[in-house]
Order: sequence, then structure tokens, then C-alpha cells
Amino acid sequence: MTKSSQKIRFFRERIPSFECIPGCHDCCGPVTTSSEEMSRLPVKSDAEHEAALVDLSCPHLGDKGCQVYAERPLICRLFGTTPRLACPNGKRPEVMIDPQIEQQIHRFFVETRQVLV
Repeated sequence: MTKSSQKIRFFRERIPSFECIPGCHDCCGPVTTSSEEMSRLPVKSDAEHEAALVDLSCPHLGDKGCQVYAERPLICRLFGTTPRLACPNGKRPEVMIDPQIEQQIHRFFVETRQVLV
């Protein structure tokens, strides 16, 4: 397991989860992610990527929601767990993410090559 994979797993285990409003995809816009996380997602065509960008959406968002939920990138997992990425509908976990872990995740974003999902 690579050092990057270990960090991703460490962070995933520390990002709290919560129930979203069924059918809401307000946080499913264009995002960037590490090359490591991107390699875990299904490959989408250029046309699928372009269509998602036009809609300010994600190419992995389907009719029934996120099609890669189990492998969704760290940035997607952070939405709603921190005041910096608050849910527009007010949803949140009982306990927000530890600020030190959030800071470490943002440092990881800066230190790793980011690509557009």
C-alpha cells in the first residue's frame, strides 16, 4: 500500500458521516481529487466530463445519486462535515470533523497532484 493510500484511508476513517436529504445533490459539482483517488473511479469519456461541466455537476452523478459513493473522493466526504464546506440544507453530522484532521486533509490536497473529477 502506498503512503498516499494509507493517508487516504486514515482520513476516510476520521471524516464523520451523516444522512443527506434523499435526492439532494447540491454538493455534487465539479471537484478535484488526487490522482490516487481518481484511479479508483470508473473512467468516464471526454463527452461525459464535458456534459457534467456544462451542468456544473459530476460525471459520476447518476439518476439515483452518486454512482461511486463507496469510493467518493475525500473532498466529497468533507461536504457538510465542516463549516468551510457547509451543507446548503443545514445537514451535518452530530460531531463535526476534528479541525486538526481537516487541516491535515487540506495539506494533503496541496501536497498531491489534483485532477478534475
